[in-house]
Amino acid sequence: MSTSPIDQLSPTRQVVVGVQYLFVAFGATVLVPLLVGLDPSAALFSAGIGTLIFHLVTKGKVPIFLGSSFAFIAPIVSATELYGLSGALLGIAGVAFVYFVMSALIKLFGTKFINRLFSEVVIGPVIMLIGLSLSSSAVKMAEGNWPLAAISLATAIVVTLYGRGLIKLIPIFCGIIVGYLVDLIFFDIDFSGIEAAGWFSLPQLTFPEKFSWAPIIYMIPVAIAPVIEHIGDIYVVNSVTGKNFVKDPGLHRTMLGDGLACLVASFLGGPPVTTYSEVTGAMSLTKVTAPRVLRISAVTAIVFSMIGKVSAFLKSIDTAILGGIMLLLFGTIAGAGINNLLNSRVNLSSSRNIVIISVTLTTGIGGAVLSMGRFTLGGIGLSAIIAVLLNLILPETEADRRPKEQ
Repeated sequence: MSTSPIDQLSPTRQVVVGVQYLFVAFGATVLVPLLVGLDPSAALFSAGIGTLIFHLVTKGKVPIFLGSSFAFIAPIVSATELYGLSGALLGIAGVAFVYFVMSALIKLFGTKFINRLFSEVVIGPVIMLIGLSLSSSAVKMAEGNWPLAAISLATAIVVTLYGRGLIKLIPIFCGIIVGYLVDLIFFDIDFSGIEAAGWFSLPQLTFPEKFSWAPIIYMIPVAIAPVIEHIGDIYVVNSVTGKNFVKDPGLHRTMLGDGLACLVASFLGGPPVTTYSEVTGAMSLTKVTAPRVLRISAVTAIVFSMIGKVSAFLKSIDTAILGGIMLLLFGTIAGAGINNLLNSRVNLSSSRNIVIISVTLTTGIGGAVLSMGRFTLGGIGLSAIIAVLLNLILPETEADRRPKEQ
């Protein structure tokens, strides 16, 4: 009887690999709360708890780590302006609702209807908008100290292009560390927060203060992109592990687990969580794909969230460093949308497809807003709904579906 790679690792090595996987996701997980005004320790805590919930729902079979989702940066900022931070957190419950509905529909009808709703001509421009809608924020943060931003950006680019092994998977983390060291040597860092923080400190959990449907409805359309990302990531994990998690424990269970994790995050003061393809990439390198190692990563995230010095250190990072990283990161997200269109060979000579892509991008980038009384819908959420509706309404011919000849 053969043994799996995880069975050949000592408990100590399993812990080392689990902590290593957390560091792959660490930079992105704490970057989101820093950008939207949430406590990074709360994000680490909710990511750890959410991952454990996901593993419970999926019967401990799927090697997934859930971390902060970039798709919700702009919506959380906008929702905070409209409904306050408490309202924005309540709105995350709407994201969970979408996951629950999708889980039920997949359980009842399988995955074919998803391909109809979220075809490639919808997915591509929506992903592009996630990056493009945040580009101005990146520039505004970077212009506070362009030399510092440029160094952080250059580090992330170098690691992305020339990094090897696990280092290549953590360009955000490397950019932040190098930027922080440069800031320490050539500029001023306020260490008072770090000095005042205790070594042990519970995360600053923020709870929704009162119930309101408005922020929940506002956030629901934004969940389209993460739902699509979730499905794609599960198939990637299938490829890395050689198993079929869509069948066992089932895509409906992975969707339900992600939704419950988002719901818990909304009541803990953390951003919505999603599957992390970076960690999947790390698994493909190490060949360690045992779910228990990802649970070690989750527990480590919870432990880190309770170290007060860690949270204080993260809050001391200059916004220009984050801005420099964002210049690459958000552009990469937009590029991923373009790559999706090209790899899926969407027929870009089709007038129908061009109309869907064009209207989706212009309404999103242009800042179109739909208002009815006190209800307001705009940004990525509105554009995502427009893309889905156009895809369903506009008549599609065989020529529109036919991939463009190379």
